This record gives sequence, structure tokens and C-alpha cells, in this order.
Amino acid sequence: MSGSRRRFIQDTAFLGASVLGLAEALRGNTPENDPQTAREMEQGRHHSPYGRPKKKPAPVAPAGPDPWLPMLTPDLPDLPHEMDGAVKVFHLVAEPVKRKIAPFKTMDAWGYNGTCPGPTIQVQQGERVRLILENRLPESTSIHWHGLEVPIEQDGVPWISQKPIAPGEKYSYEFTVHQEGTFFYHSHGAMQEMMGMVGFFVAHPERAYKPRADHDFGVILQEWAVLPNNSVPNTAGMEFNWLTFNGVSAPAITPMIARLGSRVRMRIINMGMDHHPIHLHGNQFVLTGTEGGRAPESTWYPMNTVLVGVAQARVVEFDAKYPGSWMVHCHLPHHMMNNMMDLLRDRAIETASSTDAKALSQMQTLANSVPFEHVHHSPIAENANSVPGFPQDAFMEMGMDEAVAKPEVHGLPPNWSAGMMGMMTLVRVLPDKEYEEMMARIKEGKKEQTPEHHHES
Repeated sequence: MSGSRRRFIQDTAFLGASVLGLAEALRGNTPENDPQTAREMEQGRHHSPYGRPKKKPAPVAPAGPDPWLPMLTPDLPDLPHEMDGAVKVFHLVAEPVKRKIAPFKTMDAWGYNGTCPGPTIQVQQGERVRLILENRLPESTSIHWHGLEVPIEQDGVPWISQKPIAPGEKYSYEFTVHQEGTFFYHSHGAMQEMMGMVGFFVAHPERAYKPRADHDFGVILQEWAVLPNNSVPNTAGMEFNWLTFNGVSAPAITPMIARLGSRVRMRIINMGMDHHPIHLHGNQFVLTGTEGGRAPESTWYPMNTVLVGVAQARVVEFDAKYPGSWMVHCHLPHHMMNNMMDLLRDRAIETASSTDAKALSQMQTLANSVPFEHVHHSPIAENANSVPGFPQDAFMEMGMDEAVAKPEVHGLPPNWSAGMMGMMTLVRVLPDKEYEEMMARIKEGKKEQTPEHHHES
């Protein structure tokens, strides 16, 4: 080997040893809890194209559940609860109730805690709940938690998952709510369901929905067969003559109030015998959920009529962009009116052969008994009675503004109630000033009200 080649190899080995020694020295000056790479050391001495070294993010404590917006169920109360440690405890009483569905019509129904439908239960995903049912009915009953995934012994089916709850007895249901969505509770006796034994069970999500809603409303759809001169629904009948939202028939249904520019959510459940196409005037909405929970946003599409089938829940949302009092109603024609058979108690109204004078006399008799001021119906032609098919809608108006007055209807035009019947209510979208004034009226109105039913828990 030549001398020059031997010196090159020696020099290279010496240089390598020097570099290794320097690296060991540098490692010796580095704390064990802060290891550094060659790139990190280089960044500490010179400007580096890699940028500043990134520090490891500090561990983040798991966040608690998001706050939730309570759902408002017009004309129905919420069910209060108490805490037993970490368990939310609700008390339900199954009992006969009287339900005033119109200013001149009161039914003898069955429900919970003095109301029909029953009070709204609101919880949050992840919570443990205990629901104690006391049976004050003359027959046995049970409760099914519709759509909720619960242990079999909590499912509420008589003789399969539990013994029927006898009159005078209590039964405790307990489970953890691991779902989110719009559910409901109801008796698992078919005829008891038709007597009104149903209520909302809403599980708000642990993580808030996006986009967030500013208003959240709930509506329960029901139909009733109440024969003339009777107050008890015929649960075996299929000819329904009273249609209700939350146990009330229009125009007595309380409108929903929303602020202009807000996002509105409506939860609709159906526990009757008919399917109901629910239509919103003047706006488009998207279907965001069912009785199975929140739907993926990729499935949303605009519509303004949603079919709510029997035993289903449908959740729709829309942006309240347009001021006004917008109608929400079932679009089945016979569901947009009230029963006209028992206006004169045991005498049926003879709509097909009515004259102007006769119709006025019949409606005035009703107005005197409620009482309210009867406004003359919409105009008809002089020769109306000579036209085949007359009358149809001519004498169906039932304006009774005074009888259904409440803060939520303030500002509506005179005789607004004349065409409001059956499954029909309003979403009133109000600008900021009017909205704030309305909220003040509602708050003041609640102070003046005295509860009609007191329940001992």
C-alpha cells in the first residue's frame, strides 16, 4: 500500500473517532428527560428549514358533556326529577285525566301526572335514570321505552319482560341512556295507548349537534273518536273526529315562537292510528333525525312536508329567515278540521243542506255556550244553494279568538282562529324587538296562571 493511501485511511479513522467523541460529549450534557436528535441540535444553533422544534402537547383532561337546550313541548309540562347520587329519579303516575281539547270540548282520557299526553322527560346521553311508575288506573299497565336500547327486564312488555303492574302498585324502571335522540314512552296496552298514554322521552346528545339549534320544539300527534254526547274516546273506532297536537285541537293549540334569523328544530312523534304528512308553510326544512337518533348530514335534503308514520319520530330543522306566522299542519284534508257532529250536543249539524241563516244560528248557539263572539263566516254567492256540492267549506269556520286568547297569539289579525282547526298550529317568526316583547308577555302570563292539577310525588 502506498504511503499516501495509508495516511488517508488513518486520517479518516481519526476524524471519525473525533466526531463520535464529540457526539458522546454532547449526549452527556443533555438531560435524560429531554432527548435531542441531531436535527434538534442543529436547529438550536442555526436557522433551519424545518422550523422551530415542536413541543409535545400537554395532556388534556376529558371534557364533560356539552350543555343542552331544553325542548319546549307547547301545552304540556316537563316531568321534574330528583337526584339519588348520580341517578336521575322521575315519578310517573298513570291515572284517568280530563283533557280540554277545545273551549267547548273536554275528554275523559287516560294519561300520566294529570295530563294527556304525559309530561315530557328530558335527559342527556350517558345519564343513569330511574323511573318509578305508580298505577292509579282501574286495570294493570306497564311502560315501554320506545326506541331506547334497554335491558330486557326494563322493556315494559307484560308477561314477557315483567309482570303487569296491578292497580295500586308501583314499579321501578332503571337503565343508562347511552343513545341520543327523540324517543317516547307509552303504555304497552294497545287500547291504553289510544286513551292517550304516551309522552316524549328526549335524550340530548353528549356532544352538541351541529349546527346548533336556537329553538327546540316537540309535537305529539294523536287522533280521537269521541261520539256525540259522549266524553270517553272510542278506542275501538276507526272514524276519528278530533285531531290534536300535544292533546289540544286548533285553534286552542299554543303557537311556537321563534326569533328571526334563528335555527328551529321540531321533533314530531306519532302515536295514533293514522299516518300524518306534516307541512310547514313558507319555509324549507331538512330531516335531521328519526326515532333511531341523529341522521348523517349527507342524508339531509330540502323538503317542506314530512310523513310521520305510526310509532315514528321525525326531527326537522330550518333557518327562520322569513318573518311571519307560518302554519304547520297535517295535510290530510279531514285532519285540518274539528268534529262538527256534536255542536248541538245530540243533534248533528246538517252541513250538506245548511242555509246561511241556519248555519249562523247553529254557530251562534255554540258561541253562546262557550262563550265567544261569533264572526260572520266568509262571503257566499246569492245563488249558493242552487249550486251542486254547496256547501263545502262555507260554514266550517269557527272563529273564537277570545276563547283561545293567550300571550302567544298576541298581534294576530282579528278572527285569526276561524280557519284553524284540527292538527294545525303556527310557528311565529318575530324580529328581535317583537320577539323580546313576546317573551316578556309569555313570562308575565305564566306568573298569572294557577295550575289546574297538583300531584303528590
